Amino acid sequence: MKIELGYIKNDIQNIADAIETVLKIDVTIVDENLIRIAGTGKYISKIGEQIDGYAFKKSLQDGEVIVIDNPKVSPICKECCRAGNCNEFGEICCPIVCDGKSYGVIGLIAFSEEQRKIIETNSDGMVNFLTRMADLLSGKLKAAIKSYELDIEKKKLETLVDGMDKSVVSIDVDGRIDRYNLKFKKMFNIKDDITGKIIFDIFKFIKIPDKYRKGHSFSASFSYKGGGKSIKGIYNMSRIELNGEIKGYVIDFTDKKEAIKNYNKMNKDRSIMIDNIIGESESIKKVKKETIMAAQSVSTVLITGESGTGKELFARAIHNHSKRAEYPFIAVNCAAIPDNLLESELFGYEEGAFTGARKGGKLGMFEIAHKGSLFLDEIGDMSLHLQSKLLRVLQEKEVNKIGAKSNIEIDVRIIAATNKDLESMVKEGTFREDLYYRLNVIPIKLPSLSQRKGDIPLLIDYMIKEYSIKLEKSVEGIDEIALDRMQRYGWPGNVRELQNSIEYSVNMAQGSEITVDVLPKSILEYEEKFEEDETSAIETLEDLEKREIQKALKRYGVYKKDKELAAKALGISRATLYRKIEKYNIK
Repeated sequence: MKIELGYIKNDIQNIADAIETVLKIDVTIVDENLIRIAGTGKYISKIGEQIDGYAFKKSLQDGEVIVIDNPKVSPICKECCRAGNCNEFGEICCPIVCDGKSYGVIGLIAFSEEQRKIIETNSDGMVNFLTRMADLLSGKLKAAIKSYELDIEKKKLETLVDGMDKSVVSIDVDGRIDRYNLKFKKMFNIKDDITGKIIFDIFKFIKIPDKYRKGHSFSASFSYKGGGKSIKGIYNMSRIELNGEIKGYVIDFTDKKEAIKNYNKMNKDRSIMIDNIIGESESIKKVKKETIMAAQSVSTVLITGESGTGKELFARAIHNHSKRAEYPFIAVNCAAIPDNLLESELFGYEEGAFTGARKGGKLGMFEIAHKGSLFLDEIGDMSLHLQSKLLRVLQEKEVNKIGAKSNIEIDVRIIAATNKDLESMVKEGTFREDLYYRLNVIPIKLPSLSQRKGDIPLLIDYMIKEYSIKLEKSVEGIDEIALDRMQRYGWPGNVRELQNSIEYSVNMAQGSEITVDVLPKSILEYEEKFEEDETSAIETLEDLEKREIQKALKRYGVYKKDKELAAKALGISRATLYRKIEKYNIK
């Protein structure tokens, strides 16, 4: 920012008029470029013109007062280019100095012998007066510059606050609103200016702060209805203190729904897409294709598979490839939350719904996931009571919160997952048949790792790179013997177990490769057992065939649909499988 006298132009003209009134001599005030910015008498019409007065230049340059009471004998006048042709009878030039720099000059010019004598006889008094006037202008310039800088900082702060993604308002100690940002206006749909109004009268949910409360801030949940809006969220009130005295408060508000939506957007770049899922085996290619097709639909999806096969991974991929990708993806593990808590987590509750209910109530996962996807993991562990409520939500597209007098419309896509046999549970009466068919509109069955062993080297390579970076290790690969051991292992924990095994091996590795000696104990013991089995008695082909059929049936189930999968895994037709089941009397 360039500092100049132009900031106080009006003050300068007032000072010029005052000087002329007191001293009865015409006044000219110029800036550092010798542009006349104020004047009296004949100079009023010449404001804005540049002067060429030598004495003005020298006073500005040296920062000193110059007094000329007789131009004919003055050594300064002799240096002037107009020496001998000057119509001035005398002059006084007083620099306007601010922080050691000259920003202009106050000039008194005598155009008559009478005025010259005034200068001659009272030069000391005039210099003293002009110096005081110059100091006055210097002070006003400082104040103007400071005010300008404060305006800039204020504007910066206003722009910064308005650009915040959080709703903010400031109040004084009595609760009167000082300022608020655009986000605050938008959040609460404020049309009129509310500056000066008491915030506790407008927003009843805000608690009057306790000035004796320990700590500089406190938070609370809130529920607000007004201006055509219904909001639930959290507000935080922070003190403004100066020299130990409370001067006011800053309150920020967070809309829970919007916060989750924004979180989802921020993490979009890191979201799981189908191309991020590693695997080139035929079984995983088939699942990837089904996932893309499911993403284009609005129907419910049921993902089944053993623990550790990546059910949530595929659920996220379905969401991220769908039209709902810009909205929340909310995951709930039905097995990890006690039944009495799961209901309030899923459906939410109103304030006072039960003893211990949070003030302002609680948003349910269905509300939070509005327009997005709700992933219900381990759906087979959900109680029959909650199954009934879930079915009602799927049918009615409405949520009945605990303690609510009316239902809330929701638009949520359900993606469910389980490692249990829901068909068997339906027959046993532990899972509702109508809910099962509601969920199983688009079934996706994930293969176990043992069914896609061709993908193991790809997965290992990716995981080694990932954990080497994470653990700050220089492991670059795995040797052939260790890789062979891992491919021969059964992997009952599937991809999750493989991931844990690689993390362990990278931690233990001493060189640039994972070797046999750093593999987890479970893999080494499995190999030893495998080697023992190789030296044991040889089974007949019929015994071996019977055992493999039993293994396939155990893995895929005994129902008609599951037998098709078992036959496919064995590499035989379903009809052949039925004949061999009868032959070996397999129950």
